[in-house]
Amino acid sequence: MDTLRSLSKTRSFLSLVLSLHLLCAVDAAFNVDSTVTFNNGFSHLFGEGNTIRSPDDKTVQLHLNQYTGSGFKSSDLYNHGFFSAKIKLPSDYTAGIVVAFYMTNGDVFHKTHDELDFEFLGNIRGKKMEISDKYVWKWEHNILWTTNIIIFYIDDVPIREIVRNDAMGADFPSKPMGLYATIWDASDWATSGGKYKVNYKYAPFVAEFTDLALHGCVADPLQEVVTTDCAARDDGQLASDDYASITPKQRNAMKKFIGKYMYYSYCYDTVRYPVPPPECVMDREIRQRFKDTGRLKFDEKHHRRFKKRGEVMNARNYGNQEDV
Repeated sequence: MDTLRSLSKTRSFLSLVLSLHLLCAVDAAFNVDSTVTFNNGFSHLFGEGNTIRSPDDKTVQLHLNQYTGSGFKSSDLYNHGFFSAKIKLPSDYTAGIVVAFYMTNGDVFHKTHDELDFEFLGNIRGKKMEISDKYVWKWEHNILWTTNIIIFYIDDVPIREIVRNDAMGADFPSKPMGLYATIWDASDWATSGGKYKVNYKYAPFVAEFTDLALHGCVADPLQEVVTTDCAARDDGQLASDDYASITPKQRNAMKKFIGKYMYYSYCYDTVRYPVPPPECVMDREIRQRFKDTGRLKFDEKHHRRFKKRGEVMNARNYGNQEDV
């Protein structure tokens, strides 16, 4: 599935495009003591009637039906931090659906906003949901963001590390951001480029968020100097915590994770990016797995397997699978 979209007026970097079995949960596996109730940390974004909170206010369900999706956001913006949630995704037929867990300051900086983004893309029944973690800055479940490093985690496995370097210049998120979560209808692009649409026969589609953590320093996005004493102290603490550095064991797990799930990397897409973006760290072993388009190479064994699977699918005549 091609999750790349044409984003005019933005500079977009898709750090990983992965295919995962994530029908149960994306689990924050770190001991974070900053979990908050919805009322103490968040507010409604849209589709308030489709936002269902548990009696203890620690779990939030976002529903998508034929009328609207839904979403929520943190009440404050933060100048760096560690942000996480356990996420239970919709199952069965989920084509056309996008569940997003991300950080942004787009509500404040419309033309030069930053964004750190997990997107879970729905699929037809029997197919894996897909995840794209997107790193966008300047123009346009665990996320660590400090002055010099950004790490995306799934459970305690890092899946992407972005280390600030001089070549990035100002293109490293530095303005305060808030945490967001949404579910919405993206039938025009989300599944096979829009081939498979949302089928509301299976509605409501429900994404559940619990153990929401906001571990950071609240910041005023409009103040001229955002590095307050609080932010500096908090950033130093973040840099010393266990999730702020990747151990050799975790780095090995990250490499295995990428080897198992990644089927596209813009860092190795020399067609679109003849010169790799400055945040890309090239790995010779990983590079050999990809074509010049950044997509996986398949050996003859893989081709035969996919061809055989395609022949079986055609024989079953599933059509567009709207009612599968």
